[in-house]
Amino acid sequence: MKIPPPPGCNVVLAERVLTAFLREETCKFGFERAVLGLSGGLDSAVVAELAVRALGGSNVLALAMPHATSSQASLELARASARHAGAMLEVVDITPMAEAHAAVTGIADDGPAARLRRGNICARTRMVVLYDRSVQWRGLVLGTSNKTELLLGYGTIYGDMACALNPLGDLYKSQVFALARHLGVPEPILERPPSADLWAGQTDEQDLGFTYAEADALLHLAVDRRYSREALLRAGFPEAFVERIKTMVRASQYKRMPPIIAKLANRTVNLDYRYPRDWGV
Repeated sequence: MKIPPPPGCNVVLAERVLTAFLREETCKFGFERAVLGLSGGLDSAVVAELAVRALGGSNVLALAMPHATSSQASLELARASARHAGAMLEVVDITPMAEAHAAVTGIADDGPAARLRRGNICARTRMVVLYDRSVQWRGLVLGTSNKTELLLGYGTIYGDMACALNPLGDLYKSQVFALARHLGVPEPILERPPSADLWAGQTDEQDLGFTYAEADALLHLAVDRRYSREALLRAGFPEAFVERIKTMVRASQYKRMPPIIAKLANRTVNLDYRYPRDWGV
């Protein structure tokens, strides 16, 4: 039995809504500029395109932050992405910072656990650079995590998942692909296998053990359409796949939440008291 296709995307509407979102929400925070990490991958290329359309090229600063283990192709694609979008680009080599931390904490071998730790250090180092540049340049940090990554927990908490605004968080990876084609993202970026570029030869789908199209199809029905487990099985998804996705979503819930505060008073921050940031605007 064939599984359903991934969800489609009204790309014209998505572009209009997301550019308005970036423009309006940036202004509500009291900013006019934005900063983002440009990896040479699809998601960050789409965010750069949307940000320039919303704020203008002179107000969008993209940072390419390679590590010594990063692919040279990633940097070249980041340059191509910035040129196409019309964003300003700076290159910051994070190798000295990341390796200093790795040396202090004693990461010496190259096994799976060490690769994971090094990957997380790189992701969080990049976010340190972005937020420092955000203060210096006075621009909001834009996120690039899509809905598939957020639901599966495929990202580093306080690393690539950290941001002030995320225009892609309600679009599945398949939908981001469709939007990228609509926005004219350079073809080499569209053709490149999705990768966090954390070590040589790493790809997202190899790490996950399934394709984004397969995950998107199931997540769309389970999350957006609220299919039960039984309905997903009837739709053609293998039982082991349904259980694995369900486990990944459940186990990564902590990554999608602000820190949980122990409740002692009547009005607890983020539980009972939420300050509307557009008061007085």
